[in-house]
Amino acid sequence: MNWLWAIIVGFVLGLIARAILPGKQHQPLWLTTLFGMAGSILGNAVAGWIGVAETKGIDWTRHLLQLIGAIVVVALGDMMYMAVRGKKRTTA
Repeated sequence: MNWLWAIIVGFVLGLIARAILPGKQHQPLWLTTLFGMAGSILGNAVAGWIGVAETKGIDWTRHLLQLIGAIVVVALGDMMYMAVRGKKRTTA
């Protein structure tokens, strides 16, 4: 069941990150989900490093760090995806 939640959270965070980033992202939806999952893991790691991984109530700081991690991973992942695909990125 934990994998199902990881996929759902990765999907949602990936979509939010794509919506926040300017321009068009070219990676497919399944790759966006994987990038969102990686960003979530990165955000959880940073939350643990700064000591806010577990708090009473809703972990707003951890969730914000997960979203920031997803934005970074989706942005970098899109650049790598475009480099592998051999297409130039356009800013539109």
